[in-house]
Amino acid sequence: MPELPDISAYIAALETRILGQPLEHVRIASVFLLRTVNPPLASVEGHKVESLRRIGKRIAIGVEGDLWLVLHLMIAGRLHWKPPQAKLAGRNGLLALDFPNGTLLLTEAGSKRRASLYVVRGEDGLHNLDPGGVEIFSTDIDGFRAALTLENRTLKRALTDPRLISGVGNAYSDEILHAARLSPIALTHKLKPDEWERLFNATRTTLTEWTDRLLSEAKKKFPEKVTAFRPEMAVHGRFNQPCPRCGEKVQRIRYADNETNYCARCQTGGKVLADRSLSRLLGSDWPRTLDELEALKRR
Repeated sequence: MPELPDISAYIAALETRILGQPLEHVRIASVFLLRTVNPPLASVEGHKVESLRRIGKRIAIGVEGDLWLVLHLMIAGRLHWKPPQAKLAGRNGLLALDFPNGTLLLTEAGSKRRASLYVVRGEDGLHNLDPGGVEIFSTDIDGFRAALTLENRTLKRALTDPRLISGVGNAYSDEILHAARLSPIALTHKLKPDEWERLFNATRTTLTEWTDRLLSEAKKKFPEKVTAFRPEMAVHGRFNQPCPRCGEKVQRIRYADNETNYCARCQTGGKVLADRSLSRLLGSDWPRTLDELEALKRR
């Protein structure tokens, strides 16, 4: 799912292309995409784009009349900039926004249709779509800590809860926790003051570095291939590859459709965390240290 750095790159690329341009026509290929009926979708046509904004992990396009189109790309939704009147073809094509100088296409890979489009009016409409998480660059360490300690959660879950922190998901939470040298299953109510400081600084630094990197790429070309797996990442998507800090192999926890990556030596004191997909089979035999894991692999 595109997160804060990716959404920021999309918005920067769109600002140079559609800001001040009239939205001539909206074409929808899937009836499941549009989640609102009032204001009607047709009400945005013919109006100029006045602003673009990030609402959590959503992209908000504001047009004349205080109307907003709000896109949530979810896991597999992606944006593409094409020549004017580009065809909305193929099973993955969901939406086309036509401008005089080009067409913005929304596609979604896979069979599940999770991406969504909302048409709302004014700040109240936008507020209703905001999950409410604090913005990391608009708060201090006290506000950050207060948000994450509303409940006693694991750091991984707390960082990825949009009601607590805005714009962070599975990929960048892995990178943040690695940079902070903290376990993904550490509980928020048990963190020490120095660990809170490391986490706060790592969150800001990681998101700043990746936002700057992706903005630089977006200046050269439209970000067509947004992905959560990048070779420059420290641990996310790098299972069994060496940790850039210590050289140990990156570990993982798999659950549902997600995967958490971490370095046992840097983040968990050398302890390997049980993989939920295997723990029922292995039970107490699941290795708890790097040495035990390597011994198990050699059997």
